[in-house]
Amino acid sequence: MWKQNFTALHTIVRREWIRIIRIWVQTLIPPVITMALYFLIFGELVGRQIGKIGDFTYIEFIVPGLIMMSVITNSYNNVVSSFFSSKFQKNIEELLVSPTSPYTIVIGYTFGGVVRGIFVGILVTLTSLFFTNLRFYNPFVIIITILMTSILFSLGGFANALFAKKFDDVTIIPTFILTPLTYLGGVFYSIRNLPEFWQTVSYCNPILYMVNLFRYGFIGVTDVNLYFSFGFITLLSGFLFLFNVRLMKIGYGIRN
Repeated sequence: MWKQNFTALHTIVRREWIRIIRIWVQTLIPPVITMALYFLIFGELVGRQIGKIGDFTYIEFIVPGLIMMSVITNSYNNVVSSFFSSKFQKNIEELLVSPTSPYTIVIGYTFGGVVRGIFVGILVTLTSLFFTNLRFYNPFVIIITILMTSILFSLGGFANALFAKKFDDVTIIPTFILTPLTYLGGVFYSIRNLPEFWQTVSYCNPILYMVNLFRYGFIGVTDVNLYFSFGFITLLSGFLFLFNVRLMKIGYGIRN
C-alpha cells in the first residue's frame, strides 16, 4: 500500500510542477512584475520620503514582507485553483476510485503549492537585488519560515477548494480575507508605531507572525516572539492538515 501511495504522491507533485511550468507566463511572471512595482513605488519613491525605520532603510525593511506576501498568495492560489479545477472537470474522481489515501492527496496538492510558493519567492528575492542589497541575518529562519508558511497557505487553499461550489467561491477568501490580512500584517510598517489598541488587534492577525519571522531572518528585527510564532504556525498547519484529511474522508465537496 505504501508503494501505491508513494507513486500517487510522486504523480500528483509531478503533475503540479508540470502545470506550473507549462503556464509559467501566468504562474511565475505576474507575481515578479507585481513585486517589482512594489519595490519601485514603495521602496524607492515612497521610501525616500519616509527615510529609515530604525537602522534600516525603508526598502530593506519592507522587502522581506513583500517576498512573504508573494509566497503566501502563490501557495494559496496554486492549490485552490488546481484542486477546484480537478473537481470542476471531474478529474478528482480518478483519484477517488484509486487506492490513494486522503492523506496522500492532501500532501500531494500541498507540495504543489509549496513548490510554486518557494519558486516564486526565490524569483522575487532575486528581483529585489536590483533595488537593494539584501542582508541575511539568519538563513535558517528564512528557510524554515518560507517552508512552513507555504505549507500553511497551501493547506488553506485546499480547504477553500473543498468548500467552493463555483469559481466565484475560489476568489472570495483571497480577495476579502487574505489580501486585507496581508496588508495589515506588518509588511509596510512596524506595529510598534501603532497605538496600543491597534497593536493588540494586530496580534490577532496570523500573517503578522510569518512576516516578522521572515523579516528577522533577513535583518534580525521582529515585533513578535520567535518561538511563539513557530509554534503557532505549526499548530495551525497541523489543524488544517487534519481538517482537510477529515473532509476528504467523508467526501465533503467532492462527492455528489
